[in-house]
Amino acid sequence: MSENVMQAISIGEGGAPEALSLQEHPMPHPAEGEILVRLGAAGVNRGDCMQRIGLYPAPPGAPDIMGLEFAGEVVALGDKADKWAIGDRVAALVAGGGYAEYACVHQDHALPVPDRMSDTDAAALPETIFTVYANVFEGGELQAGQTLLVHGGSSGIGTTAIQMAKHFGAKVIVTAGSEDKCKACRALGADLAVNYKEQDFVEACASFTNGAGVDVILDMVGGDYIGRNMEAATLGGRIVNIAYMQGFAAEVNFLPVMLKRLTLTGSTLRARPLAEKTRLTARVGELFWPHIGSTIKPIVDSVYPLSEAGKAQAHMETSNHIGKIILDCSKPK
Repeated sequence: MSENVMQAISIGEGGAPEALSLQEHPMPHPAEGEILVRLGAAGVNRGDCMQRIGLYPAPPGAPDIMGLEFAGEVVALGDKADKWAIGDRVAALVAGGGYAEYACVHQDHALPVPDRMSDTDAAALPETIFTVYANVFEGGELQAGQTLLVHGGSSGIGTTAIQMAKHFGAKVIVTAGSEDKCKACRALGADLAVNYKEQDFVEACASFTNGAGVDVILDMVGGDYIGRNMEAATLGGRIVNIAYMQGFAAEVNFLPVMLKRLTLTGSTLRARPLAEKTRLTARVGELFWPHIGSTIKPIVDSVYPLSEAGKAQAHMETSNHIGKIILDCSKPK
């Protein structure tokens, strides 16, 4: 390796997956409080696809290289970085830079890779666990014994949400688009898996809860699901949107918000302040990270070499995957 350059994915013109290419980029250098990580693997996320087409730019100060999570080995320490040692294996959620051979992260935003876990598996964890914790447990205030509805149950977020909610003692309903996906969700612990192509999830939720409705809804779909979520929710229910794959706009009857005293909220993680990310990392490390590999396991659908990031994103956009799609950064080509 040159001390000045590395291989990383560049976004070409036009926004198509095939426009992504492996190019030389400047080698990152850790700033104060940061660590430099030689990446073994990186997760592929919908946010990366949105960045590729120009809808989710990197926040100020973040690398313009895609990639919101990775796992690898610490190879250098910035000034005042004293939490990790050279050779430590870490996984991290970042604002960018994962589609590369090397990346920097603040030392307080990294977590240890569990013993005997591969980088491929470890890279499947940060974005999903942080997202579920921030949105289901903090934003949605899910409690043990309550019911969680997850749209896109077979996605990376969905498969993680099932396991985290069951670990916490909640009941879980998911929606998915095929019987194979529903079967995979049930195998992970989902109490009810609804094939939305064959069954109305509002009716299924009402039946499962004996008409009471669900307590928390995690929605990545948007569109007409916005109004239907209000129908499915219980009195005092919480609905959290983290994406709008079927559109940001919908004609919605808001009367249920008043009658049921619903809470509608949403969030992103990428642009949150450093201190907030530090707090979230500490909470995830305390509440869920010790259970990685036992009650909460990474679900990996497929692995692509870094040079085939375009193919990995095209695969994600088919929605045919179950679990996470991963890039192998240890062998870029």
